[in-house]
Amino acid sequence: MPLRQHVYSALILSSSDRFDEQILQLLDRSVFSPVCFEKSVGGAQRRTAERSFDIVLINSPLPDDFGARFAIDISAKNTTVVMMFVKSEVYGGVYDKVSDYGVFTLKKPMSSQSVIQALDFLKATRERLRRMEKKSLSLQDKMEEIKIVNHAKWVLIKALNMNEEDAHKYIEKQAMDRCVSKREIAESIINTYK
Repeated sequence: MPLRQHVYSALILSSSDRFDEQILQLLDRSVFSPVCFEKSVGGAQRRTAERSFDIVLINSPLPDDFGARFAIDISAKNTTVVMMFVKSEVYGGVYDKVSDYGVFTLKKPMSSQSVIQALDFLKATRERLRRMEKKSLSLQDKMEEIKIVNHAKWVLIKALNMNEEDAHKYIEKQAMDRCVSKREIAESIINTYK
């Protein structure tokens, strides 16, 4: 049993009340919360514009669209994990169309056990995407810090006639002496010499 239990927001897109009831019975409410329902792609588009979801389950086809384009779009835009439930006879074509975009597919009819197993795959994939998202944010923060420090070096070069190496050493020394980050020193320099 994991030390920390994750909670996943879910959107179920289906025009079938029976499908909704069956899926809802398989979702542990301590793990999946909130669980929202939509009956059409149009409704799902409005809902996903309002908020993001960790997992989207699509029971295809829908009254206003098959659902594949929506699945691709929502999977490509963010770190939402998407699974489509499709009839066996169209599975191969749908899989070929959506798999390159990271959309999972499952043949209908399906057993409860296969849905539970698929939900486990979706949760594991969502956690992997969550870690990648954190790494990406960390890299963006680092790049932003480098940009600010470089800007501060140019401010020192212009204002105090330092060369780049001396400006760099000055920022590093100030950060060490004051026990703060180079970014904080750089921001202070930029604000001082504006």
